[in-house]
Amino acid sequence: MQTSFTEDQLRDAGTARANEILRACVHCGFCTATCPTYQVLGDELDSPRGRIYLMKEMLETGRTPDAKTVKHIDRCLSCLSCMTTCPSGVHYMHLVDHARAYIEEHYKRPWHDRALRWMLARILPHPGRFRLALLGAKIARPFKGLMPDARLKAMLEMAPRQIPPVSRNDDPQVFAATGPRRMRVALMTGCAQKALNTEINDATIRLLTRHGCEVVVARGAGCCGALTHHMGKQGESHASAAANIRAWSAEIAGAGLDAIVINTSGCGTTVKDYGAMFEGDPLESDAARVAGLARDVSEVMETLGLSDPHHAAPLRIAYHAACSLQHGQQIKDAPKSLLKDAGFTVVEPRDAHLCCGSAGTYNLLQPEISGQLKARKLDTLAATAPQAIAAGNIGCMMQIGSGTEVPVVHTVQLLDWATGGPKPAEL
Repeated sequence: MQTSFTEDQLRDAGTARANEILRACVHCGFCTATCPTYQVLGDELDSPRGRIYLMKEMLETGRTPDAKTVKHIDRCLSCLSCMTTCPSGVHYMHLVDHARAYIEEHYKRPWHDRALRWMLARILPHPGRFRLALLGAKIARPFKGLMPDARLKAMLEMAPRQIPPVSRNDDPQVFAATGPRRMRVALMTGCAQKALNTEINDATIRLLTRHGCEVVVARGAGCCGALTHHMGKQGESHASAAANIRAWSAEIAGAGLDAIVINTSGCGTTVKDYGAMFEGDPLESDAARVAGLARDVSEVMETLGLSDPHHAAPLRIAYHAACSLQHGQQIKDAPKSLLKDAGFTVVEPRDAHLCCGSAGTYNLLQPEISGQLKARKLDTLAATAPQAIAAGNIGCMMQIGSGTEVPVVHTVQLLDWATGGPKPAEL
């Protein structure tokens, strides 16, 4: 794709990166075949190719974004299926992230949109605040029909029926390995997950220590920054990321780390991109080192191998591939192989490459489109006749679990059970 940025524009690192990405695009349209929003809406401007044209024009002219451009970029899930499909290697993720930061800086949204996004940015990355918000939503849910905004209704529906008690395993500490130590790893405990489902981190710690890992929950580590990053709030997202980089760098400089283990794939995609996020920043070197150590829990367990995986019932498990895992990190086989090694029968739904509609805050900000994608995903999962559904991302688990009676569990919960841990309560 031909571009016409000025020399002054290209002095900005983000614009220069956008220029590189735009020039890689050859307009082939392969991305339209695998874009979930294009599948649902059928509008070229709601496909990656269409959005690329909109972003190119907006960034080249340096103009104030118009409502039409913002609408179509807001409708992007950032599922990154287009990156898996693209034969030219267009790094759509960096392009759309830059466009969103540009919109956040130059476009004044209607007051109710600004208020909603401000509220989400102040609540979701903070587990304590999020717990209070979930409690409030649980109380208000019977009155959701009175909500004037579908997005507020979606927020009330998001609240789980039971809010789990705080897990002290999420506090800064060190968990010793069972038997000889094979690895020393930091566990990213996250933010929203600590309020929505504390058992995921608990199961991860049991699984890793059982397989010879010393597990560190680093002091000062918290939200990865993804939630605010995808809303274009660059200052807030970088502040969250910087806190993690400093916390984990202190551990690396101290007793050392072999890996930084992440069990929420949306977070993993972001942490693995810290090097690019902090390019040109004083933290660039530390950010790149942290990004290089980041591993999804399935990657670590694939390296370690499952010990004595004979304790679980041989259930039929439908594996839901989170977009951030299969497209963002290109991890496709490890979770399925581990589940099979654990004695489960693993089945996959049709169109497994398509998003479930969760996508961070997308199901809260775009509830209508999210609902259509959710219905499609539920239909394809139900067609596999599973006894349980496994996923590697809390957002997907909440989205799918809200529409099915089939138990939805994290992959690590099943692996923990298979290797001697407790049976997941959901089962």
